Amino acid sequence: MTKYLAEICPKCSPQISRNKMLHTARFALGRTACSGLIRPSLSRAFSDDSHGDFGAVKKEAPEGKDAVHAMIQQHVTDNKIMLYMKGSPSAPQCGFSAKVIGILKNHNVPFSSVNVLEYGEIREGIKSFSDWPTIPQLYVDGEFVGGCDIVTQMEDEGELAGLLKE
Repeated sequence: MTKYLAEICPKCSPQISRNKMLHTARFALGRTACSGLIRPSLSRAFSDDSHGDFGAVKKEAPEGKDAVHAMIQQHVTDNKIMLYMKGSPSAPQCGFSAKVIGILKNHNVPFSSVNVLEYGEIREGIKSFSDWPTIPQLYVDGEFVGGCDIVTQMEDEGELAGLLKE
């Protein structure tokens, strides 16, 4: 059995005292915050004899549409730029998510993300929350911006830079 070191954003790291410096250092190197969700998919494998503190920890998504929508609302309210995507910023698992990540990184803005492949409830809930059928989904200042096509169009027309910097 392999154990994993989950990346955790500085917002979450106070909950984890022993590894706070390690987790914070990894995010200081350009990783994005995780909005309270711990993303084991961004993990690095360790051997079985690693200390238990290095095991992946995953916050469970709530069950039920209302609870999921409340969690999503909290994410988009608490984070200026929030991206629901397939994969992680360092390892996108679809081309559309990769394209939006590239655009955000080109603007050099901090953003939070959730890997919907890790959370089936959020994967379905985000679609009904926004009434938008596809992923990725970008939110800025609590407002739904759009998916890959809309974000790309806004970038091409010069509209996205102002929205991200406000």
